[in-house]
Amino acid sequence: MSEPTARTGKRDEAPYEPHPRRWRILAVTLVVGFMSLLDVSIVNVAIPSMREGLDTSSANIQWVVSGYALTFGLTLVAGGRLGDAYGRRRLMLIGLAGFVLSSAAVGFSPDATLVVVSRLLQGAAAGLLTPQNTGLIQQLFRGRERAKAFGLFGFTVSSASAAGPVLGGLIIGAAGEENGWRWLFLINVPIGLVAMVAVAALVPRKPRVSGPVDNRIDVPGALLLGAAVLCLLYPVVRVEGGGRLILLMLLGVPLMAWVFVRWEGRVIAAGRPPLLDLRLLRTLPGYVGGLAIGALYFTGFTGLLLVLSIHLQDGLGHTPLWTGLALVPFAVGSAVAAPLAGRVVSDIGRPLTVWAIAAMVVGVLLVVVLVPGREPLWLWLLPTLLLTGLGGGAVVSPNITLTLEEVPPRMAGAAGGALQTSQRIGSSIGAAVLVTAYQLTLDVSVDAALRAALLTGVVFLLAALALAVGEVRRANRARAA
Repeated sequence: MSEPTARTGKRDEAPYEPHPRRWRILAVTLVVGFMSLLDVSIVNVAIPSMREGLDTSSANIQWVVSGYALTFGLTLVAGGRLGDAYGRRRLMLIGLAGFVLSSAAVGFSPDATLVVVSRLLQGAAAGLLTPQNTGLIQQLFRGRERAKAFGLFGFTVSSASAAGPVLGGLIIGAAGEENGWRWLFLINVPIGLVAMVAVAALVPRKPRVSGPVDNRIDVPGALLLGAAVLCLLYPVVRVEGGGRLILLMLLGVPLMAWVFVRWEGRVIAAGRPPLLDLRLLRTLPGYVGGLAIGALYFTGFTGLLLVLSIHLQDGLGHTPLWTGLALVPFAVGSAVAAPLAGRVVSDIGRPLTVWAIAAMVVGVLLVVVLVPGREPLWLWLLPTLLLTGLGGGAVVSPNITLTLEEVPPRMAGAAGGALQTSQRIGSSIGAAVLVTAYQLTLDVSVDAALRAALLTGVVFLLAALALAVGEVRRANRARAA
């Protein structure tokens, strides 16, 4: 019996039996995942029209973007653990109900305050939904099928991030700039209701296990981890807070993280189920490396599309529709590369991540060199963003597959939630840092601001590349030993 099994009182995993409807179940859950992840980036092109339509400040509108990411990141690990304990079907139905109601509330809100509050609730609901995707993949698939399923999930993550600005621009262009932004959220209502019916019909209930099962939720652990994430994300999304927020980050994050680790150790020693089994960090070095690569990649990647959206609209005066269409090459590249990467990651392994990040770095550098000041702009954006998208699409799914491949299915929800928490933290930090770099250099010129922001993103991507190279060397040493 393995150490985690022996120490926590868990039984060994039941023998794997392929579910006959596993691919249809995956399709339904990916639609749900796409919807929740799409709402991270779909508002990027709506910032100017929301500011005018709600007659509010840029700081308030920034909370519409960042507040979603904040509560999303706060609930991911707890949502994954709840799915592990009480079943993914139940958590998906609860999360979908909350997501549909909060989306409707955003769309019908009469003022900016209610929009921000509704977006906070919407992000919390998305945090309950998203970890169920990785948990179901771990539960329903094995071997090459699992790699293929994670490839499709990676395609969903990449395409949702890339397609958000495109779909946002199309919807606002069709519905009008004054109130078209409301339809970015109202469209979730019919999709979410249909998804609830499909989840109820297809996703299996949690299998019954013979003998006693301890499904207690580590509430203090969830609160401590939430406090650590809050200390990190709140200063990031509230960038105008000054020294007190910096102090909250520098002191609060390590303190809350230390208390969380100590508490989880006590929970495990007492034989109770932890929120997140920290022995994963000691016994699965590939999991730790994957967390770090994912966090740094999303730090560099997420801000790129946001800065380009702001630059094309506020800097150059293009419409949301034009901006969305200009970003199509990135979405196409991601859509092509992600499923292909998922199919070959079992054969190539971590080197695939290295080459994919390297391709993305080259693509962003080409944007820096070739795009600013060029006309016609779309002609220069087409090849550079296509290359960037091809690289980006081949990062996410292999990293998810390689990070979670050795995690036991009974912990898949919490482990997948932690992985996605690292990605959400990276996304929030990257968006704030790159937008700040853009705004600080606007006095020079809009082109200089774009270059400064994109080069800042490249720094984070290079850090992710260095970690990926380190993971390749670690894996080679492990095979040689």
